Amino acid sequence: MRVFFCALLLVASAAAAVAATPGKAVDAARRHHRANQQQILAELTDFLAIPNVASDTPNIEKNAAAIVGMFAKRGIEARLLRGEGAPPLVVADVPRKGAKRTIAFYAHYDGQPVDPAQWTSAPWSPEIRGGHLYARSASDDKSPIVAMLAALDALRTAKIAPSINLKFVFEGEEEAGSPHLDHYLDRFAKELSPDAWILCDGPVHQSRRALLYFGARGVTGAELTVYGPLRALHSGHYGNWAPNPLVMLTHLIASMRASDGRILIDGYYDDVVPVSESERAALAKAPAFDEEIRRELALGRTEGSATLNEEILKPALNIRGIAGGHVGARASNSIPTEAHASFDLRLVPAQSPERAQSLVERHIVRRGFHIVREPPSAEVRGAHPRVAKLVWGHGYPAARTPMDSLISKRVIDVAMVATGSEPVLLPSLGGSIPMYLFQRGGKVPVIGVPIVNHDNNQHAANENLRLENLWQGIELFAALFAGM
Repeated sequence: MRVFFCALLLVASAAAAVAATPGKAVDAARRHHRANQQQILAELTDFLAIPNVASDTPNIEKNAAAIVGMFAKRGIEARLLRGEGAPPLVVADVPRKGAKRTIAFYAHYDGQPVDPAQWTSAPWSPEIRGGHLYARSASDDKSPIVAMLAALDALRTAKIAPSINLKFVFEGEEEAGSPHLDHYLDRFAKELSPDAWILCDGPVHQSRRALLYFGARGVTGAELTVYGPLRALHSGHYGNWAPNPLVMLTHLIASMRASDGRILIDGYYDDVVPVSESERAALAKAPAFDEEIRRELALGRTEGSATLNEEILKPALNIRGIAGGHVGARASNSIPTEAHASFDLRLVPAQSPERAQSLVERHIVRRGFHIVREPPSAEVRGAHPRVAKLVWGHGYPAARTPMDSLISKRVIDVAMVATGSEPVLLPSLGGSIPMYLFQRGGKVPVIGVPIVNHDNNQHAANENLRLENLWQGIELFAALFAGM
């Protein structure tokens, strides 16, 4: 019985094309990338040279147009779906005559902001060093897009046809929290309703083995400001009398999160769904790479009592940054007027952003704070012992696809053939991807198939792609396209 999943193009002579096993597709992809490495890298570096911060509208449009052009070069029409105030969603179809099922492959073409001063080479001037390609979005998420296109080329050259309809969907604001993705999926429901989704975001396992993930944590985040005196005060004249907002803020954060990572907010774990038996079995088989990662990162300890694979299945509260006053040569003996913190909450099934936000707010109020949404006036600051401005960002819940479903098993089988070893299976990615939107209420399977290296400096300076991961990714996508 043929289980639905990934296949591939042959917009050229479909009559001359033949079905193929995943193994034959891998062989074709390997021959292709070995013969065309320079051309593949040139296409990727040209793509990486276009700045792609989600808020940079002109360059985001250039990225979308570049993707359309790359498909057009292959004789495939890509369309730009548009929504008000949103970057375009790039969609391309590779139909297979007589196919009854459609699988969509998702990636995003936007990237995180950069601080060029922290980079060894310019973020949007791709540079190859030591077998790695350095540039913003080299790994997250432009390389999977180019790898999929190269896999299409490989199968076309080998006259290997897909057995199902193939759809590509590329988003332009994932790094901004995908605030318009639900609108796109609703407005273009007919066009964006495949039988399953494959998400090509995230890294492979730290052991460099292929990884498949069947869920992703949800996320929500906030900006928090705590207020002290209206003007900075001499710490000798007013210390121990005028409240210091940095002290108030750090005490508040310490009340929300323990040093071992546990969230101390009352009721925060009440909605958490326990890990299933099949998920526990997968975790037991997944390699524990904690000691190697500790050495790589020079960590003297880790938080939590379990392995990394287990800890990323739990809710998390992360402090993204704290600001207030000055340090070093700019430090002064004064009590500052404000202190700021930015934090994110990683959510697991069945937590919701709204519920998590309400629990956090209740906790802050119980700690004696009056919450405002705008900068408070002097009257408001004077009327309350503690004032905190709390502004929430966009968020979404976690999602999971059963690991023992038919499509999950088929993806596992194909990945095993493509990589020559059993892939690492994780119930959930530690990072956040809006999987729940693709699931449409749990009705549509969604599986993650990442290809990039784990040590890619994702979201940070000197983001990079290990070139060997690119070649392996082309082979894996070719197997999925042809072998499902």
